[in-house]
Amino acid sequence: MTGATGFVGGATLRRAVAAGWHVRALTRRPQPEQDGVTWIAGALDQPGSLAEMAAGADVVMHIAGVVSVPTRAAFEAGNVTATGHVVDAARAAGIARFIHVSSLAAREPGISDYGWSKARAETLVRASGLDWTIVRPPAVFGPGDTEMLDMFRMARRGIALVPNGRLSAIYVDELARLLVALAADRDVSTGQTYEPDDGRTNGWSHRSFARAIGRAVGRRHVSTLATPALLLKAGGRLDTLVRRSRAKLTPDRARYIAHPDWVVAAGACPPPELWRPEIETGEALTATVNWYRREGWL
Repeated sequence: MTGATGFVGGATLRRAVAAGWHVRALTRRPQPEQDGVTWIAGALDQPGSLAEMAAGADVVMHIAGVVSVPTRAAFEAGNVTATGHVVDAARAAGIARFIHVSSLAAREPGISDYGWSKARAETLVRASGLDWTIVRPPAVFGPGDTEMLDMFRMARRGIALVPNGRLSAIYVDELARLLVALAADRDVSTGQTYEPDDGRTNGWSHRSFARAIGRAVGRRHVSTLATPALLLKAGGRLDTLVRRSRAKLTPDRARYIAHPDWVVAAGACPPPELWRPEIETGEALTATVNWYRREGWL
């Protein structure tokens, strides 16, 4: 598994171990010992460590990737070249099953460098000759997430700046449950690209999702202010100037967020016999808020 020390990967690692899997997980930094986990020191640009990670495995799960980096070349290195290295490691180890975590952004490669890099990575996976399954998550939220944290903080204050348009969302534990289910499946899902979500038909407007977050933080009403695309893009430039490498709203991400339709495609959800959402989104948002508060993030 790549990405096991990250947000989605960490949830998937916990779910896999609980399901009885033994996980060989790549890490850049030393990690505490954990039952059911063998930590492999290395990185996505170190083929030797990827070979060690893949050795003797039944399935390779590639979750790691970059979301906010400053250049197209950095996106290419973190999402395209890195995926090629993981595919090569799986093939060299004789592993057929390959689970690749992509993004809805891959549907629109012309909008952002992030989406372009995710689409390129998917092309590599499809041409790999492996028994692949691609998962394109929409907006992922849950304990440990930093990308949506600012929205929770705004909602707590009773006002939220939101883009126009609609989105789908998924709770991180639900996504992790799907990924573990795919690891065990070698029939239904092979050669498929799935776009899972929380089961809400036609997704959420950004306004309605912000208000749902508001209810989770205890706000009966959250005022939402629509943020035009031009203002979002200006904000991306400003955040990069102010927070530099720590910026959350980069110009590339602003272009991605400004797109009006990030709702999962009809018919792209995994088949119900394999997976279906089980946790209601309001309940999942409340669990996320409780975790943020325990950790002092909110």
